[in-house]
Amino acid sequence: MMSLFVYFFQTPSILGVFSGLDGVFMKKLIKLVLGCALVAAFLWFGSVLADRQRLNEDLIRLHVVANSDEAEDQNLKLQVRDAVVESLRTALADVQDTEQAKQYLQKNLPALQELANRTLDAAGSAQRAVVSLCREAFPVRDYDTFRLPAGIYNSLRIRIGEGEGKNWWCVVFPSLC
Repeated sequence: MMSLFVYFFQTPSILGVFSGLDGVFMKKLIKLVLGCALVAAFLWFGSVLADRQRLNEDLIRLHVVANSDEAEDQNLKLQVRDAVVESLRTALADVQDTEQAKQYLQKNLPALQELANRTLDAAGSAQRAVVSLCREAFPVRDYDTFRLPAGIYNSLRIRIGEGEGKNWWCVVFPSLC
């Protein structure tokens, strides 16, 4: 292993390429290479930020918040989630872009709230759900094959009762629930 190191880094034939260059030229060459690397890093970082922003704008997440952490309230949360996800799966199946999806959701907020409240009624609960379309901060979320970064996303938010319990979220558009 040591012999490879010696060959590549200490052999005059490898380093000899630069032996005829004076110190001033080498300093300029190093500055040029470092400057190019810095520009490339800024361009890459900028494209990553732009992709992340586009991702935040192109998704609509579903956020269901239970009344409390009690088992009954958590079960109600899951029942409301199931009813809303099933309703939206068919309703948004033919929607092509995020703007269309947001328009559909905004127009149908009263119907979605009614669906959530009917689900609560059917479960024998006196709690009420409030459904809104807003922008919310979400933490990092790992799925089987990818990771959604933390950020501010469009959100269909369903608050049940006091909304002080554990929450549940997924991506409602495009559907990943």
